[in-house]
Amino acid sequence: MKELACPSCQQIMTYQGKFVYQCAACEQGYQAQVHCDQCGDRLELLKACGAVDFFCNQCNEMKSKSSADYRLTPQ
Repeated sequence: MKELACPSCQQIMTYQGKFVYQCAACEQGYQAQVHCDQCGDRLELLKACGAVDFFCNQCNEMKSKSSADYRLTPQ
């Protein structure tokens, strides 16, 4: 998954799986929600043959994990 910085201390967090990130420095966990970088709509997860991509139903197009907007909420 994409490397994300902790909103509190800006350290790179560890990906735990199922869009959960953990900051080792703050010991805080975050749930990531993935949104379209163009329209802001939540993206649909697509998995195939080990690849992870997203689809925006509003824009009607595929989105890569690098172009997606990741929004973090504390767990």
